Amino acid sequence: MTSAIATLLLTLASIVSAAHTPSAPAQQPPGPSAASSAAEEFWAASRAGDTARVTAALDKGVDVNVKTRYGATALTFAADRGHIEIVTLLLARGADVNQQDTFYQMRAIDMAMANNHPEVVKLLLERGSKGAPSVLQQAIQRSNVALVTAVLQSPELTRAHVRPALAGAKKVNNAEIIALVEKKLASMPEDAPIAAVAVDRATLQSYVGTYRNEEAGAAITVAMSGEQLTLTPPNGTTPMALIAVAPARFRPAEREGLTISFEGRGGTIERALAVVGNSTQVWTRVAAPPAGTAAPAAPAAATPPPPSSPAPGDLKPAARTAARNWPGFRGDNAAGNGDGQGAVVEWDVDTQQNIRWKTPIPGIANASPVVWGNRVFVVTAISGAGDKTFRTGLYGDVAPVNDLSEHVWKIYCLDKATGKVLWERDAFKGLPKVKRHTKASQANSTPVTDGRRVVAVFGSIGLLMAWDLEGKLLWKTEVSVLDSGWFFDPDTQWGHSSSPIIHDGKVIVQADRYKGSFIAAYDAATGKQVWRSERDEISTWGTPTVFRAGTRTQIVTNGPKIRGYDPATGKLLWTLGPNSEVTVGTPIVGNGVVYVTGGYPPARPVYAIKPNATGDISLPKDQATHEAIAWSNGEGTYIPTPVYYDGILYTCGNNGVVTAYDGATGERLYRARVGGGGSFAASPIAADGRLYFANEDGDVYVARAGRTYQELAKNEMKEIIMSTPAISDGVVIVRTLNHVYGIGEK
Repeated sequence: MTSAIATLLLTLASIVSAAHTPSAPAQQPPGPSAASSAAEEFWAASRAGDTARVTAALDKGVDVNVKTRYGATALTFAADRGHIEIVTLLLARGADVNQQDTFYQMRAIDMAMANNHPEVVKLLLERGSKGAPSVLQQAIQRSNVALVTAVLQSPELTRAHVRPALAGAKKVNNAEIIALVEKKLASMPEDAPIAAVAVDRATLQSYVGTYRNEEAGAAITVAMSGEQLTLTPPNGTTPMALIAVAPARFRPAEREGLTISFEGRGGTIERALAVVGNSTQVWTRVAAPPAGTAAPAAPAAATPPPPSSPAPGDLKPAARTAARNWPGFRGDNAAGNGDGQGAVVEWDVDTQQNIRWKTPIPGIANASPVVWGNRVFVVTAISGAGDKTFRTGLYGDVAPVNDLSEHVWKIYCLDKATGKVLWERDAFKGLPKVKRHTKASQANSTPVTDGRRVVAVFGSIGLLMAWDLEGKLLWKTEVSVLDSGWFFDPDTQWGHSSSPIIHDGKVIVQADRYKGSFIAAYDAATGKQVWRSERDEISTWGTPTVFRAGTRTQIVTNGPKIRGYDPATGKLLWTLGPNSEVTVGTPIVGNGVVYVTGGYPPARPVYAIKPNATGDISLPKDQATHEAIAWSNGEGTYIPTPVYYDGILYTCGNNGVVTAYDGATGERLYRARVGGGGSFAASPIAADGRLYFANEDGDVYVARAGRTYQELAKNEMKEIIMSTPAISDGVVIVRTLNHVYGIGEK
């Protein structure tokens, strides 16, 4: 799939957020027009493969090429699902076989090929679809003789396409395919010399940046020299001129046989492909500079610890302070700060070193633990089918887990000192209304407590519930099902995860979904709605944050449009874009500003927003700061929420690359990889001059906080970790997929 692959395609212009009194009904946005409803029905029927509904929609006058906000059509969806009868019908009615969506730049043939629907691919080729070179490569890799035979008939192929295909056929050692490709190559005339093509300056500028190959441990730099691109190879001193042979494909003037191609989504360039013959090397973009600036240097390697640095066991314990609560996602206002709570650095689950307790929790949940006094609260969802399908790692698959069996949603209260279950309550038993992502659960949202009640939201059943600290149900409010998923396809459901917060006696819920998004406040004592503001927004997964500065308090939300709200009334105060099309990170506060990040195209920003923001505070093109933005850059991260600690902002990418910035200026202090890398979903936290990073494989790394990176310890939990740890009164509370651990000196 993750944020913005084209310029923002949403027109988030007419957001009307009125203040509501508790007794006033929530204002609703105007309903969809008849035309848009007809188009939605048409797309849904095409996805479902319902020939009768598709035919009826067309007979009623729906444009066969009507586009979604992302430029996808019914043909896109039908090809994606492999519905060949629908594809045939749409083509007969005039569907554009070469329509590309504006986000992923994919045609129907690309969708069909990606999802292994070869008969649809062959039909689209017969009807004149472009994309034959890519299909040929994939068909050879899959040893699909029939598809290779079909694609070799495409007039789009040249010897430049078929020569490397022959090498690929020999690599998979399929004699029949080798013979087919050799025969095709022999029948083709020699290619004319490749002539340079003209590419406009704006397009050339979009390729400028630094690209890194982690396997080689090296970087290349693409820059502008006058009106021409240049490439500086690894360890190179002299840039090579790049000659355009296509708008996104170049060859170095000094090197025959090498081509450099640029790829991305939605207008954001994400990688450079260096191709020699049938060998392809992928260079991932590190950062793109603003137009008119020089390309950034390659990321600095982690600074090694000085020889005199103490070993972890030599660290002096930090001064203990009074016990503090950890009341919501990432503690107090998502700050992730556990200073003075006596967090240990090292532990061992095998030897039980510093393992105080371990409590099994049935089901699976991504929700993090919260703490009040001597109590730890966790939620979970238990599948009646026993389906614990879960897939970690760095991947972009969008298909959800198809388990809509009866579930039980539960809340547990544990003793912080012993891990003993003090009480457990069933929140709901029934069928979830929304499927979950392969990295998600039916209980993703972290509960929140104010010491009088603990509140949880279960988005897939649309319930907001509160218990007192002894487990008595106080109230239950229906907030409607929160169907969050892939913006491109509403049938691809991933589950809601934004966590509730409590502020000034109100529970604030950010409910962004495919349709009907809103943010609302509910009375913490009764669950009654206080105000509600509709959001012209697609699905998001971050938690709202309270931003207090001077006499002003705001609620800040992340999304394709970042927004600030009046927490008393829900009135919209300001908006900021562009941002990622998929946002997961929670805004955080420090240094008198609020930091917001996004790591999925079309934009990957880090913004430091001042408290005086009002109206539309979007930056003018090629500008990184103004009166409402202290600083910004294009190096945002995707899933983990950043942490601000002791004047430094730390971001952590899904791949475990941590970047430290001076919180006041945005100066990059370092970039380093946590441990050996891997996949990271839990957010980093900080305590007593240290940073804690948990990866999905179950390793918790501890590093020194500061202007250089130094790892202190690696603690193996040997279970999947998706939840962010909590710290309170000498205990680090780590939730794995199946257990909750209390970690601290015994």
